[in-house]
Amino acid sequence: MMKKTVAALALTVLMPAAAMASEGAERLTRMLEPLETVEARFEQLILDGSGERLQQANGHMWLSRPGKFRWEVDAPYQQEVVSDGSEVYLYDPDLEQVTVQALDERVTHTPALLLSGSAGELTESYEVSRQQQGGSETFRLVPKAADTLFEELHMTFNEERLAALQMIDSTGQETVIEFSEVRTNQGIDDSRFAFEIPDGADVIRDSH
Repeated sequence: MMKKTVAALALTVLMPAAAMASEGAERLTRMLEPLETVEARFEQLILDGSGERLQQANGHMWLSRPGKFRWEVDAPYQQEVVSDGSEVYLYDPDLEQVTVQALDERVTHTPALLLSGSAGELTESYEVSRQQQGGSETFRLVPKAADTLFEELHMTFNEERLAALQMIDSTGQETVIEFSEVRTNQGIDDSRFAFEIPDGADVIRDSH
């Protein structure tokens, strides 16, 4: 383990930072570009700066790139986030409330937007570096813009299959999302990304 660590450090020193960033962005683009659709189960953990668990949830996601997604939280509470490619709907059944906003093309604000955006937009929005250990590749993404919700993101693939996302905000709070039962390019009907506002729900339109 020590030899591997020393070798990794040596490679880091020898390889210019710009070359590493370029290689990481190119590799991430090659990983993401073939993905037309993704369906998976997920488990989401939110940890505070000291690593204490604040929240745990699980659910199901569907993505059709670019710009369409459905993110359903099943437990411990229900919530849906749906994008039809132009608008994003956040539905909270407990509050009987739907928030509607225009799709943020900067792909820097939510996990679903991050994954459903085009690879070109992603690498334009982030500085990308890459680490590999065996069949696992982790990409570290640092937003170029200052008005993002996260300071740093890690995207992990196992054997070139999406495995996890980790997002760290300015307070040190982490959101960790692990994916299972991942299916890619299987075809998802567009109706999955259509959202009908439930009768009686309050609708809030966010112009920001």
